[in-house]
Amino acid sequence: MATKAAFQEELNPFEIAKQQFNRAADYLELDASTRQVLSNAKRQLIVSVPVKMDGGDVQVFEGYRVQHNIARGPAKGGIRYHPNVTLDEVKALASWMTWKCATVGIPYGGGKGGVICDPKSLSTNELERLTRRYAFEIAPIIGPDRDIPAPDVYTDEQTMAWIMDTISMVRGHTELGVVTGKPVSLGGSLGRSEATARGCLYALREACRVKNIDLKSARVAVHGFGNAGANVARLVEEDGARVVAVCDSKVGIYSEKGIDIKAALRHKKETGSLAEFPGVKEISPAEVLLVDCDILLPAALENAITLSNVGNVKARIIAELANGPTTPGSDRVLDQRGVFLVPDILANAGGVTVSYYEWVQDQYSFFWSERQINKTLEKTIRTAFKAVHQTARRYDTDMRTGAYILAVDRVAEATRVRGIFP
Repeated sequence: MATKAAFQEELNPFEIAKQQFNRAADYLELDASTRQVLSNAKRQLIVSVPVKMDGGDVQVFEGYRVQHNIARGPAKGGIRYHPNVTLDEVKALASWMTWKCATVGIPYGGGKGGVICDPKSLSTNELERLTRRYAFEIAPIIGPDRDIPAPDVYTDEQTMAWIMDTISMVRGHTELGVVTGKPVSLGGSLGRSEATARGCLYALREACRVKNIDLKSARVAVHGFGNAGANVARLVEEDGARVVAVCDSKVGIYSEKGIDIKAALRHKKETGSLAEFPGVKEISPAEVLLVDCDILLPAALENAITLSNVGNVKARIIAELANGPTTPGSDRVLDQRGVFLVPDILANAGGVTVSYYEWVQDQYSFFWSERQINKTLEKTIRTAFKAVHQTARRYDTDMRTGAYILAVDRVAEATRVRGIFP
């Protein structure tokens, strides 16, 4: 039963992001001026997006683009289409991107975008018109040397192709580097589509070494079956793990013997859902977080693990493929129970890392092999994991706080050296 405290728990993503930042700032003993600079978004753009619908009427959607910090390089971050997008959510995601890029040591700041819409109710033509108008509205503040969007929830490489084409038409020349996560035929990078999941796999292998768990015999639950969730389920299965539970937005499926992920992917593609997948027990998506497993991979939206359910989470390792799936109160409970949590700003940094590789390739028009991409990604994630783990041990704290201490210190130093203009 949920406690009274659970209902009083802070669930606003931006307030949570500020709590996480302030915890690291306390360890670093940052002065008040630096805290103010680093905790506030540099730029917030709110746009109206009028779209002519297939029926001939015009609907106006609200869109956002937030640039949190550019001390270490241009802003970088995805664009999500979702009915529940809010400005505070986008601000939180932009700040998490700042710390994520600093954690893995790539020269970007944090940005994020979103449009309030239900993409499942829109036709392909309506989505294209929505995307192109949104791209036009945010065009003044994006570009290869300013702010580079990428896919996020309910956006994909086709969305990025429309944005790249729109910006190219506006500026009169092809700008391959204005977005990442594009189709390979338009300057996209090999390995990008599964980069978030692959980066999580590399971090998970390191976590298993720390906790002395054999991934080949581990039971894994994946909460979310979008691009990242489906890919990580497939990758851990290929590593020998037994995936006992997965879910999409409507239904969860469970099997103690293990789920055939490739068959589940085929079923989802053919039917649009995991419902009625044969040979498994159907459960609610929320129950996937609570199944008996060794490793839990939250891969959906924010605030999946809260004080209302954290007491029933049974995993020994949690690697956050989603952004912000665990609340600060739940963090403390998991840490007290000895659960090893690989935070989102490390566990899901594979996507932005390979986005960085894509941007570099676009800038030089010189493209790498998929083997080289994956090898470089593994080195980057392993190096970042060790730095975070060492920082957490040095400060005698959990992995999330260790990651934030490392990231905030790097951004604070860049800010200090640059100074304040004028």
